[in-house]
Formats: sequence, structure tokens, C-alpha cells
Amino acid sequence: MSTGIKGIRRASAVTTALTAGALLTGGVTATQAQAAPVPSVTAKGGFVMDDRTGRTLFSKTADTKRNTGSTTKIMTAKVVLSQRNLNLNSKVTIQKAYSDYIVSRTASSARLIVGDKVTVRQLLYGLMLPSGCDAAYALADKFGTGSTRAARVKSFIGKMNSTARGLGMRNTKFDSFDGIGNGNNYSTPRDLTKLASNVMKNSTFRTIVKTKSTKQRVTTRNGGYRNMPWTNSNKLLGTYSGTIGIKTGSGPEAKYCLVFAATRNGKTVIGTVLTSSSDVNRLKDAKKLMDYGFRR
Repeated sequence: MSTGIKGIRRASAVTTALTAGALLTGGVTATQAQAAPVPSVTAKGGFVMDDRTGRTLFSKTADTKRNTGSTTKIMTAKVVLSQRNLNLNSKVTIQKAYSDYIVSRTASSARLIVGDKVTVRQLLYGLMLPSGCDAAYALADKFGTGSTRAARVKSFIGKMNSTARGLGMRNTKFDSFDGIGNGNNYSTPRDLTKLASNVMKNSTFRTIVKTKSTKQRVTTRNGGYRNMPWTNSNKLLGTYSGTIGIKTGSGPEAKYCLVFAATRNGKTVIGTVLTSSSDVNRLKDAKKLMDYGFRR
């Protein structure tokens, strides 16, 4: 009789061990089983992944095409930083066309002054921190090819689209250098996250997008100097531990967008929310999704 009881106990122990092993093999731990439920976000689209492995951590209509607002400027920076023999210290003279464009579109601005000479590196700061559409225009004019400004801009946007195809961004198209599109400027949370993961490998880009504020000394028309103060529109910096970037976006169609990334304990989560309902809610959405991503 005692032999039978021992046998039952042994069998029970084996069953328990096998069950635990199956759970571990399936990747479900006790901690994960008790993890918070999938978060609800106000954004119409969202995507988060583990930046090292590419594993999807969250997805909500991640492949639906949406207006991207100024998150488009991530691609503007990517194209510039991909130029052969790029000299970040080369200077660009600010043209009246750039300031006229800002006025005509009521666009976000780096407040560049006509006649000033601004380095490419400084233009990238003006592009990514205050989301300067004038800086975007200057970069497109500088790095496009053609005999006219219009041709150069068209060429630059072509480079944006060819770069997107090269990165496998299958649901993306750009018709502008800054996100103020002409009805054919769109991407998806998954595609923008893919772009962000790629460009964050560039050290210059990483340095720029993690900067909360800066004063850049530029050369004036008369050979003097002025300091250009720029503050990052990404409010995650300084409010969410581990944030390393990257870019906000907004607009009448885009509503409120945010591409974000943070690193904690050696793990980087990176993602995108598109068409959130407000500035406050896009921040809440991003924080919820990063919290969730770090727990997975």
C-alpha cells in the first residue's frame, strides 16, 4: 500500500515538473502570466518592438496607412545622413524661399534668418528639435540634385521614397520633405518604427534626438554670430526614464503622432503612435506602450 502511495507522489511530482517545463518552453513565466493586460491607447494606430530582436511587443492597426505629420522628418534626416562623404560642417546659406514657405504654410519653424550661414549639423538640430520646416527645406535644397530649387526638392523626395523601399517600408510614401504633404504623404506605425530603428544606429542622429535643448552659434550675413536656441518638442525627454528619442508630429489630418524609444536595463523598446487625440494623450499612449514593452 505504501508503495502505491509513493508511486502516486512520484507521478504527481513528474506531472508538475513537466507542466512547469512546458510553460517555460512556451515562453510564459509566472511573472508574465501575472503581467498587466494589453494597454488601451487613444491613438488609432500603434506598434512597439524590441529593438534588438525585432520581436513585436504591441500592435494596433500597425499596417494601416496614415498621415504622419512631422515624423516624416525622420526620413529627411536619414537621407541627409546617408549621403556619401557627408560633411556635417559644410555651411548652407538660408534663402528667402525657406522663410516664405514657413509663412505661407503656417509651419513649425527653426526661425532661421535669411542670409545666415548654418552648418548641415545645425540644420539637423533645427529639423529634429523644434521641427523646423525651414530647416527641412534647406536640407532638401542642399542635398537634392537639379538646376532649379524645385528640381532639387523633387529629387530629394525621390531619395526619401527610394530609401523607404530599400528599408522594406512597403506601406509608405512621401510627397514632401517635412510632412506638409499634398495628399500623398503617408506611412504606418510598423514602417515608421522600422525606419526609427535603422536611423537610430547613426551616432549623430542619436546625439541630436536625445538633446532636450541647445544653442547653436551660426554665422550671420555680415560675418558676425548669433545663437539659435532650440528646444526639443519631444516631451518624453526628461519625463520618462530611459528615453533616447525620437520625434513628434502633428497636423490637421495626422492629429498627434510620436515615434519613441527608451532603454532600460540593456533593453531598448522602440515604437510609434499615429493619430492620437492630443499632445497629452500621445505622451500617455507612448508611456503606456513602453511600460508594457519593458514588461514583456
